[in-house]
Amino acid sequence: MSLTPLMFRSVVRLVTSIVDEPAVSVTTILYYSELLPHNIFLERMVRRQLLDRGNYLFHFLINFLRCFW
Repeated sequence: MSLTPLMFRSVVRLVTSIVDEPAVSVTTILYYSELLPHNIFLERMVRRQLLDRGNYLFHFLINFLRCFW
């Protein structure tokens, strides 16, 4: 099994979530990368289902922003 199908699925999920709900996707990425404050109003916009195990690019973006921002 190569990495291409895994990354392709992850890219498709990232693009569809950003196109479908851009504010929710960006808020989720920034919230979990600890660039947004943790409060109840932002938690309403955060979608935990975007962070399942198969969504590798979301995890990569979150960890990248955590490390380098």
